Amino acid sequence: MNRALVDTDILSYYLTGDKTVIKNVKQYLKQYELIEFSLITYYEIVGGLLAKNALRQLTIFEEFAALNLIIPMPQNSTKISAELYSVLRKTGKTVDDIDLLIAGIAIENEMIMVTNNENHLRRIPGLKIENWKKK
Repeated sequence: MNRALVDTDILSYYLTGDKTVIKNVKQYLKQYELIEFSLITYYEIVGGLLAKNALRQLTIFEEFAALNLIIPMPQNSTKISAELYSVLRKTGKTVDDIDLLIAGIAIENEMIMVTNNENHLRRIPGLKIENWKKK
């Protein structure tokens, strides 16, 4: 099993107690010590919780984040994302910028992106994906 970059949707399912996702996270943690997610996912979750004024959930998420690993967005990941954007735009099969940014991080770090957003993310060349919501 390769290292996994957990996408925002899967992390949200995990934090809200989805049994299938929790089972897959536990399986993953048998091989790896922690969950890895991107700085972009951190932004999405914190932004969503602040918008809902969900301060208790924000505290829980911050504690969870401190125990796991937030992968940064270095310049090379950004360049990979920009190249993906260019390729997809030329083919008319665009993907949301946030998804492209997370994909760039996954590709640079040779990680499998774990997502339930398979339909859109399968368009991204070079991105390996897995769905822990369905397994």
